[in-house]
Amino acid sequence: VQLQASGGGLVQAGGSLRLSCAASERTFSRNTMGWFRRAPGKEREFVAAISWSGGSTTYADSVKGRFTISRDNAKNTAYLQMSSLKPDDTAVYYCAANPTGGTSMSRYLYTYWGQGTQVTVSS
Repeated sequence: VQLQASGGGLVQAGGSLRLSCAASERTFSRNTMGWFRRAPGKEREFVAAISWSGGSTTYADSVKGRFTISRDNAKNTAYLQMSSLKPDDTAVYYCAANPTGGTSMSRYLYTYWGQGTQVTVSS
């Protein structure tokens, strides 16, 4: 397994969770890391991305100001800190690696995918 997402769970609206994505060095090194999510009955959608250096980030409008993406290159791990969670944030969250550079929102540029972790936000 090249990407392993963890940290999901059940949380009440307004609560917080931190997701982690552990990667192999080969998968993590020099790659943009991104988080996507898929809610029941919906398409997979972009959530956030961070460049290799960490100097550039991009967020979906729906999570701006509530979610923060970060990475620790020494640990080959990316994170998604989620705060002020809403029931609409309920989804399976996936981490992915994009070797093409930048912080694209297009899932088609992400070559490696983790298995997903379930986040459920109750009202």
